[in-house]
Amino acid sequence: MNISVELTLTPLQDSFEEPIISFVKALRASGLTVIENPLSTQVYGEFGAVMQLVQTELKQAFTLMENGLLYMKIVKSDRSTYEPHF
Repeated sequence: MNISVELTLTPLQDSFEEPIISFVKALRASGLTVIENPLSTQVYGEFGAVMQLVQTELKQAFTLMENGLLYMKIVKSDRSTYEPHF
């Protein structure tokens, strides 16, 4: 089953750039479809692969920050080719 996941990583500290950059670079290197915008990062692929990637890389990102949170939305389908029709 394919899924689409939207992630917004928010470190709750002054030095926030390193954890975010490391997190996004790790997602990019995964081989999965990754699309970024200024507010979030979307990851598309097979359920197990996407969730394993998020679990592994989130744990690493959280070790780089004192406090932080991750907003995550999951859709049960691959929406990577979505284009508005209006």
